[in-house]
Amino acid sequence: MIQEMIMLDGNSLTIDEVAKVAREGAQVGISSESMKKLEQGRQMVYDMANSDIPVYGFTRGVGENKDRQVVARYYQEYNRNLILSHCLGVEPEAKEDDVRAIMLARLNTLLVGCTGVQPAVATMYMNMINNKIHPVIPQRGSVGEGDITVLSHIGLAMIGEGEVNYNGERMKASEAFKKAGMEPIVLGPKDGLAIVSSNALSAGEGALVLKDIEDLVDLADVVYALTLEGFKGNVTPLDEAAYRVRPYQGQSISASSVRKLLEGSYLWLPGVTDSLQDPLSLRGSCQIHGAVRDSLAYVKNHLLIQLNSSDDNPCLIMDENRIISCANYEVPTWTLGFEMLGLALSHLSRNACFRTIKLATPKFTGLSRFLTPADGRVLAYATIQKTFTSLDTEIRHLSNPATADFFSVAGDIEDHANNSPYVVQKTARIVDNLIYILGIEAMHGVQAIDLRKATRLGVGTKAAYDVIRSEIPFLDQDRNLSEDIRKIYKLIKSRKILDSVEKVIR
Repeated sequence: MIQEMIMLDGNSLTIDEVAKVAREGAQVGISSESMKKLEQGRQMVYDMANSDIPVYGFTRGVGENKDRQVVARYYQEYNRNLILSHCLGVEPEAKEDDVRAIMLARLNTLLVGCTGVQPAVATMYMNMINNKIHPVIPQRGSVGEGDITVLSHIGLAMIGEGEVNYNGERMKASEAFKKAGMEPIVLGPKDGLAIVSSNALSAGEGALVLKDIEDLVDLADVVYALTLEGFKGNVTPLDEAAYRVRPYQGQSISASSVRKLLEGSYLWLPGVTDSLQDPLSLRGSCQIHGAVRDSLAYVKNHLLIQLNSSDDNPCLIMDENRIISCANYEVPTWTLGFEMLGLALSHLSRNACFRTIKLATPKFTGLSRFLTPADGRVLAYATIQKTFTSLDTEIRHLSNPATADFFSVAGDIEDHANNSPYVVQKTARIVDNLIYILGIEAMHGVQAIDLRKATRLGVGTKAAYDVIRSEIPFLDQDRNLSEDIRKIYKLIKSRKILDSVEKVIR
């Protein structure tokens, strides 16, 4: 099978393409125009160095050592030492799909042409991605002002002194290069700084988190629709007219999605619903899901700018023949966006928990307590609330802002930070917990549907119901529910539910 090729040019990389390279093994190429730009930038930096213009990270040191001169005969040694001295990350190690996303993010920003790096460095990123040579990268240790303490481990692998995962096996980078017919790179001036100083860790991992949240909020609409059918909920809050008079985009998208999912459902029949108004957790779900969608749109817009622009310091302005000191590694705009996403997801989580509790409460549904098929004999979902509320508690604490917590370091010259890697990583943990929480709600939804003997489901909810029931049978007697939770988690992660639904409501 021919693998898809993603051609990189420094200005058109998308979130979907990051996911394809990271998770589907798509190959990458570099446009000829981008390579020419790298060559011109490299020559420009040499010209400046030869004219005695001090260049940060080239003829001068970095950080507090910016006053230290680096002479030409020590370029290779200095850049190797820069890589080694910045290898400071601690475990856990990044997963291989995250590593691919991280390397892709840095490669594309190199191609903007503001770095002055030798073109061979960009080629090395490309060849390592395409040959699936994945450096071992510890995830923790960066405060987000350029992920220098962790991206350095990529540089370590590039010079053949680190460890990588290659074809599923962990080995020395030098051994992997030998097996792949590649040579370690010989570092030149400014190469070390170009490799270690960028926001690629948080940007690459962040792109994958956004891709997961896109799927998660779609799934949340599906699960909510199943809950409505199990609850025999009031569908008037889905009326399109309500969204015309308050036209927030996210909630309108979710309401439209739920209406499509419930097309043909018994809920639309006259006189079905006994309740004039359902609890807020059901009535306001599209608004809460919509807030996640609106937050997601904001973050996606700004992360795309990050992925397709330069975060280099110093920054080459080639058309003006200048190199300028700057702070383009500052990323509060989209780091704050991830914090907002975490809070929005916390609302979604808490809402899903309340919907699930309501499904198990007879006074709201008219069904049996804890959705038991045999009251007094089968406990059913009597205890599962402890599991999903525990997961929600974790989400509540993970949604606390972390970007404002930083120290002044490096001799007090580096007195600001964003903590963007941690912010992205804690958002990823929120997403993972939510998969469990929404999965447990879906288990309650289909159980309630069966107990209600609802045979006329919506076209989308029927597709979701069938996929879930293909793996998790009706709870007719008590069993190990941890196994059911594990199955629904894997179903959601595999995207089988969403794929099945999308086929019928396109």
